[in-house]
Amino acid sequence: MAQGTQRLTMAQAVVRYLCNQFTEIDGERVPLFAGVFGIFGHGNVTCLSEALEAVQDQLPTWRGQNEQSMALAAIGYAKAMRRRQLMVATSSIGPGALNMVTAAGLAHANRLPVLLLAGDTFTNRLPDPVLQQVEHFGNPTITVNDSFKAVSRYWDRITHPAQLMASFPQAIAAMLDPADCGPAFIALPQDTQELAFDYPDAFFEPKVWRIPRPRPDRTAVEEAAAVLKTAKAPVIIAGGGVRYSGAEAAVAAFAAKRGIPVVETIAGKGSLTHDHPVHAGPIGIIGSTSANELAEKADVVVAIGTRLQDFTTGSWTAFAKDARFISINAARWDATKHRAVAVVGDALEGVNELDGALGDWSLPASHMEHAKALFADWNRLLDEHQAPTNAPVPTYAQVVAKVNEAAGENDHMLTAAGGLPGEVAKGWRVKNPNTFDLEFGFSCMGYEVAGGWGNAMAGKGEREVFVMVGDGSYLMMNSDIYSTVLTGHKMIVVICDNGGFAVINRLQQFKGTPGFNNLLKDCRVKGGGEPLHVDFAGHARAMGAEARHCESLADLEAALEWAKTTDRTTVLSIVTDAYSWVPGDADWDVGVPEVSDRKTVNEARAHQEDIRKKQRVGV
Repeated sequence: MAQGTQRLTMAQAVVRYLCNQFTEIDGERVPLFAGVFGIFGHGNVTCLSEALEAVQDQLPTWRGQNEQSMALAAIGYAKAMRRRQLMVATSSIGPGALNMVTAAGLAHANRLPVLLLAGDTFTNRLPDPVLQQVEHFGNPTITVNDSFKAVSRYWDRITHPAQLMASFPQAIAAMLDPADCGPAFIALPQDTQELAFDYPDAFFEPKVWRIPRPRPDRTAVEEAAAVLKTAKAPVIIAGGGVRYSGAEAAVAAFAAKRGIPVVETIAGKGSLTHDHPVHAGPIGIIGSTSANELAEKADVVVAIGTRLQDFTTGSWTAFAKDARFISINAARWDATKHRAVAVVGDALEGVNELDGALGDWSLPASHMEHAKALFADWNRLLDEHQAPTNAPVPTYAQVVAKVNEAAGENDHMLTAAGGLPGEVAKGWRVKNPNTFDLEFGFSCMGYEVAGGWGNAMAGKGEREVFVMVGDGSYLMMNSDIYSTVLTGHKMIVVICDNGGFAVINRLQQFKGTPGFNNLLKDCRVKGGGEPLHVDFAGHARAMGAEARHCESLADLEAALEWAKTTDRTTVLSIVTDAYSWVPGDADWDVGVPEVSDRKTVNEARAHQEDIRKKQRVGV
């Protein structure tokens, strides 16, 4: 039978192809692409929008307020769906495209899938230079979209309609590959978008994509088992890969059977409930005393699904220099770090095969009992810091505890940059696995509200989404509060107003420089007076949200209960202490001036050199 064809513009073919891609979630076939976040402008409004408008009931398009934030919302959706269902973000040429670069960086750093489609300049160059075109005198092939090459797992520019057939399957395969997972960026020149081409029917046949589960090499598993059998005080580090693989129950069962405590990374937090018998707390720079003591004394570290970034490893000071690492990771790059025994494969498959290779080996019960005692001490410390006091201004820890108490078992918690990540990583007691989203791998200010929108969209109104955000990050990107009101995706946003960038002020002062340009009171203000205080509740109401300002923890407690009864995004603001933090941190390597006229800086430099003496030598 002769192969049929469909004559479509390149843009129409893109949309038709996306509509015919599917995946399976819990045995149900669903669209792989749940929707499109779009801001239309020069480069995507005439052709791509024409194609999207025709299928809006099948592939819904959601209007964002900022290209960066809508791409962040797409990432928030993917995280909530554990990378099993994706979103698209599309922008115009030039500034619209460049606004998405930060979001691409976040997705690249954190191994998260999002499809970015940006308009591009004319391939024929006849009207050059077009509006928003940045010209490179020595290389006319370069556009602003080349900026995405540094932050994309897959990058392409479609200069002929036929190229779609080779490019888009590769882009999807990259986004769904646990090893290569990250953002796919495809530039769509506007004169190519308009061109018609006879696409074969086969290109649009429905396809069901399944996320692969590569099994590790048997020899590597045997080597890992041999190393683990020598351990007297091992620890398991559960990273984000545990959650994305769906390996939470397997890791917990493995840990319980073998008597090994589990600590969690930033991305891995929520793999276990807070009170799970094998859970020993968050590890690293924003970690717990319990996890960090276990790491310091560990002779073997089993790292599962983690890229071992510096906030996990304390800049590689958190472990003994002679500790041995076993790394189970789908990505070879991550698995081979620090001379680890690399078990390259899916987390679930890797854990199950390592378990099978261990035979009847297990540790004496005393090791897990020791971990439980350390974790009990940590919980008592948390209780002390989270308990209400008579202080006029509450701490982050106290506010986190109130929000945690208000959240139901299936409600989601989301936050990102600033001081909140440390207080939430330490103080949020997870009630159900995979209900926690802390974006701190890229530490992206502005993710909170935007990511909350994507998370709420994924929740389909079946749970509350609690977004905690500092005043600095809120001021940087807040317009998707209006987006959620517009689209009906409710969030409860708690703004902790501590007067600026408080945690970076803490670091600045700790390393010897007086408070400068971080807290609002230390910024240059007209006339040298007090900085204007923002009415955050009033601002949120102006975007259509419900809102209240809370004067106390009791006010916040009541407001949280009220917020759960509202029919739209609800914003609660509360002034918080800029100087009070829960202890438990590991060391961190940062640059401190080698020479300075300040005694405080010289002292900080000496301390930093002491930290560096503790670092493991590795790659």
